[in-house]
Amino acid sequence: MTSTAGELLEVLWGRASTAPASTSQLRVLLILEHHEGINLRTLAYSLASTPPSTSRLCDRLEAAGFVDRVAGPTDRREVRLHLSRQGRAFLDDLRIRRERELQHVLTLMPAAKRAALLEGLEAFCSAAASQIHDDAEGSGGSPTA
Repeated sequence: MTSTAGELLEVLWGRASTAPASTSQLRVLLILEHHEGINLRTLAYSLASTPPSTSRLCDRLEAAGFVDRVAGPTDRREVRLHLSRQGRAFLDDLRIRRERELQHVLTLMPAAKRAALLEGLEAFCSAAASQIHDDAEGSGGSPTA
């Protein structure tokens, strides 16, 4: 089952290059897309990284034009991160390329197998969401400052 899931991920992630962003940088962009204005400390926590490493990662993303840094509204020392217009365009383009790769593979499958795949993926997503919810309930959340 793990190797089969790996094939699905290879189609989604492997065939559509993430260049010029690295995998770590892509992860940051995806977090920023869902948590607009997140601060560096919370981003570092989300990445299970240190603030200095996260700051260097964001330096490279800012230099590429994918991220904007803004001083916090109440504390100018706090840095808030925002996905730039170019960062959003990059993610949109990447999703289009991944969708194209996935659609190509799906057209090679019989309709009944595509329906079964969808049903299985929906069950997987439901189970994963339930686990994430349960983990969040037990952990007490993440830092906010």
